[in-house]
Amino acid sequence: MDKRTKKDLERLNELTNREKDLLKGLYGDMFGSSIRKNSKDIFEDTDSSRKPSAAELLDQARRKRPDPLEDAKKALREAQDLMSRTEEIARNMDESNKKKMEELMKLTNETGEVRPVGMPQGASKGGESAAATGGPGSEGQEEEQKPQEPEKDPMEELESLVGLTTIKDDVKELMAFVKIQKMRSDAGLRSVPVSLHLVFTGNPGTGKTTVARIIGRLYKQIGVLSKGQLVEVDRSGLVAGYVGQTALKTQEQIKKAMGGVLFIDEAYALAQKDDAFGQEAIDTVLKAMEDHRDDLVVIVAGYTKPMEKFINSNPGLKSRFNKYFEFPDYTIDELEAIFYLNCRKYDYIVEEDAKKQIRARIIGRKMMRQENFANAREVRNMFEDIITNQARRVAAMENPTHDDMMRITIEDLSDDIGDKTDTKELEKMMEAAKDVRVTELEMPGSEPENGDPAQEKAEDPAEAKTENPETTDISTEE
Repeated sequence: MDKRTKKDLERLNELTNREKDLLKGLYGDMFGSSIRKNSKDIFEDTDSSRKPSAAELLDQARRKRPDPLEDAKKALREAQDLMSRTEEIARNMDESNKKKMEELMKLTNETGEVRPVGMPQGASKGGESAAATGGPGSEGQEEEQKPQEPEKDPMEELESLVGLTTIKDDVKELMAFVKIQKMRSDAGLRSVPVSLHLVFTGNPGTGKTTVARIIGRLYKQIGVLSKGQLVEVDRSGLVAGYVGQTALKTQEQIKKAMGGVLFIDEAYALAQKDDAFGQEAIDTVLKAMEDHRDDLVVIVAGYTKPMEKFINSNPGLKSRFNKYFEFPDYTIDELEAIFYLNCRKYDYIVEEDAKKQIRARIIGRKMMRQENFANAREVRNMFEDIITNQARRVAAMENPTHDDMMRITIEDLSDDIGDKTDTKELEKMMEAAKDVRVTELEMPGSEPENGDPAQEKAEDPAEAKTENPETTDISTEE
């Protein structure tokens, strides 16, 4: 090897080392091993029989050494390709999740319940748990949930109530007026200001709470309330035990009723003499009625005379409550219809012999408790007493049949709690009342109702009143 060649090799080695240091500074150690290996190959080649020139050695080193720029471009292309595939996968997942969410919302709106997407109708978490524990669900027998009945139209529900003819007419007139005023306002016309707050007066058990709930739904249907729910309270739900707490407690109930109806039962109990707590509750309610006049309705209810005194005790109450609904007492025929309504609702059948006794007991209870008679609530209590006796009788049977569990006999009336009048005496009352108008048995001071002539001429009032199975049960509410 001559000096020139040796000098060129040294120069090449120096250049290679500099390039390696430069690349190592830029890209780390990823090129170090390759350069060392290539350098070794270069020197090994120099020991071969053929002695390449310096230009050939440089060209050979350039071909064997990897191009960092090409490697970087290749890595960039791979990264871009991976990112595009990731974005496509994410888009597909978003579309799939969106479809599943739409399916879930559709199922929720149709059935009123939330269940995982893909779970069959009627399947539940309880079935999965049973399968895991070896319970009945492990055999694949899933209980089929009954579809929820569609919500009944509030006006249809009002029409299905027993009696309350005048109340139904009053509610229809109010809703027609409110609806037209709302339509005029939406059309840009001037509308007459109308107070949506109401006063319900009457004895207990005459359907006040039921009608209030229906009115809330009607207000929502018209569009004057956003939710239409009913929040029922009395004095204990508004008044606290310490000064300053009553306003907070009342505000909590008002917050629950926002968008619906706040129903205050026995509201006159808030206006007692020297009652600072009750007055604080009244003031809080009046302020809320003013501040939220567009999305809050207040209905106060109670006995007729105390409610009149309550409204007249405060100028703010009198100016805001100017619509009164007087709920009349139910007639004997209507009370009897409510009793058989409960029988149909809970799958009971009354024997013919027991029907006359039931009517006699309703007459007896109303005559003996004229001042404290609870109307439909009284009939409900009588119904519960009778089915309790029936359950005791059927439980004593060795193998009661399906018919035995449904049938109410005259034996089930023998221990009717609360009836102190002898059965024979009640039968006499019933016989004496056959030719007497039902309105003559009304409570003192209550206005007689115009009965249905068709019902008065019916030979069997019990049958005449039990023909409509769709009548709404209001026996548990005022």
